Amino acid sequence: MREVAIIGVSMIKFGRYPDRDFSQLAAQAGLDALKDAGAQMKDIEALYSGNLYTTSGSGQRILQQMGQTGIPVVNVANACATGSTALREAFFAVASGAYDIVMAVGSEQMGKQGLLGSRGDPATSLEGRVGSYMMPAVFGMAGMEHAREYGTQNEHFALASVKNHWHSTMNPLAQYQKESPLDEVMNARMIAYPNTLLMCCPTGDGAAAAVVCSMEKARQFTTQPIKLAASVLTSDPFVDRGLTLPDINTLTRNAARIAYEQAGVGPEDLSQVELHDCFATAELLHYENLGLCGDGEAGKHVASGAPWIGNKIPTKYEEDVAPYADKTYQPKTKAVVNASGGLLSKGHPLGATGVANVAEIVWHLRGQAGARQVEGSKVGLAHVIGLCSACTINILTK
Repeated sequence: MREVAIIGVSMIKFGRYPDRDFSQLAAQAGLDALKDAGAQMKDIEALYSGNLYTTSGSGQRILQQMGQTGIPVVNVANACATGSTALREAFFAVASGAYDIVMAVGSEQMGKQGLLGSRGDPATSLEGRVGSYMMPAVFGMAGMEHAREYGTQNEHFALASVKNHWHSTMNPLAQYQKESPLDEVMNARMIAYPNTLLMCCPTGDGAAAAVVCSMEKARQFTTQPIKLAASVLTSDPFVDRGLTLPDINTLTRNAARIAYEQAGVGPEDLSQVELHDCFATAELLHYENLGLCGDGEAGKHVASGAPWIGNKIPTKYEEDVAPYADKTYQPKTKAVVNASGGLLSKGHPLGATGVANVAEIVWHLRGQAGARQVEGSKVGLAHVIGLCSACTINILTK
């Protein structure tokens, strides 16, 4: 397997684009990534397109906008992990030696989609057994399980939302760039207990792209390529609880273990993480799933300041956080989590999210993240989970 690099990334601002279709959004992202890489469409040897709602022919429609060069196109759909799965296919295409330089594009046009989730196959549906298989309910139940087992308070979950909304004010590409103090988060309209409206990510439209190539090829374009050190995809293994409740943890834990081994790093080496905070409860669960803290320590971790930009609680929020902080807690890692504002602020156009998370890591590793820059960033992890069921983890290094 060859070493793989990312030499160009882009993301358009997530939001609502009623006057443009997904292929136009994706083409803009693709052309911007080419410009970032210093490459041209004629250099690209294959395209991997992640789009959940327009799977058939999505990549070909994007090429109609970017330039039809006759290259192979692979269209990918894999729940919320759609874009990051497309990136993983690009990774393996280059690592295997099949191609020297390829592109991965993630895109989606969702508009005001509303609550996501469905009953699925009536023979195996959980709808009648657990009340709802809509995503807010699934992640609400997962949060309540954590609270029951470890005593995590609703305010601990809400602090993830406070953090990410604060981070978003420094990201001009986020769909929403607005601070939300703890009382505002807690008193917002309840969606699925304990997640209020401000603890749920918005859907929308968006696109992101990455130019992926061999490390040898990368040196033709840049003196500072970003290494894609690991790219992992897992699905749910059988677990007893899967018969009654979705298991949103095991596939992430399995992916993290494999990715750390592939990249030759551990959680303690991470400078930053872009994880799948589709709901505030999910962020805390994934702290533990990714090994950022020990089991049951997620509430203490977010209240410690470790995952905040600067690794400390901003002065304006100290009074909010103080009642929920444990001064005896020692963080295992000080990796900043969701410096972009996360899905809670950045938005979650499904097919675009996985590639956008990787783009965010690349900008920090290059020192190009502006006001939200994680100082001295050297190793970053991008994580996406999609039900049911797919998890991708990409680890990038300078």
